Formats: sequence, C-alpha cells, structure tokens
Amino acid sequence: MSERKPVGMPFESWIDRQIREAEERGEFDDLPGKGKPLPNLDRHLDDMWWIKQKVQSEGLSMPLPPTLALRKDAERALAEAHGARSETEARRIVTEINERIREAIRTGLSGPPLNLMPFDAEEIVAEWRRANRKR
Repeated sequence: MSERKPVGMPFESWIDRQIREAEERGEFDDLPGKGKPLPNLDRHLDDMWWIKQKVQSEGLSMPLPPTLALRKDAERALAEAHGARSETEARRIVTEINERIREAIRTGLSGPPLNLMPFDAEEIVAEWRRANRKR
C-alpha cells in the first residue's frame, strides 16, 4: 500500500481500490476482533478519549499535578503513621511529610490550590498510642 495515488484519480476511488485489493489478498483475514463489535461505540467520548484509552491499554498512569500528588502522599503518610509499628516510626513519617508540606507552602507548587497544612504530630502520635493500647 505504498504506491502513490495516480494523478487525476479521486481519492475515494483510489482508497476503495487499495482496500478491495488488500481484502482479495487476504490481508484482513486474521485481524484480532474480526467479526466482533467495536467496544464502547455507544459511550460518549470526550476530546481526550484516545489518550485515556492508550494510557489504560499500556497500563500507565497519568501524572498528577504536584499539589495533588502531595495531597495523595500526605493521605498515604497519615495512613502509614496510624499503622506504624512503633511510636518513633509514626513520628518519623509525620515529620517527613510535614517537611514536604512546609516546603510546598513556602515555595509554591503548580496545580490546583494545595489546601494542606502540616499535621499535628503530637495528635497523630496520641491517636497511634490509643489505637495500639487496645491491641
């Protein structure tokens, strides 16, 4: 299908001929999904549908804006602190995420508003103590 369209021939005729000849040669016989409906034909697609589909099919994830990534990291750190093996570990986790939060507040990050303040380490450690006293 690398030949060029002859001058004066309409594109539609030339394309139809290329497809017909490829069908006659059997080039479409072993395509995956042959005879099956196309997925999601009835679903409304936004302008970025093809990018989202490619990301999903490749098993990738879209990077978050830095402020949202920090919020997600803060939630994860809070959960890790509550599930820490020791009070010292819980305090270390909170201290590390608080340093990142303070740095982001001081320097600013791109993305939506951060809407995040450093955690009260003493309160989280107290919660950890209460939860681990019951065990």
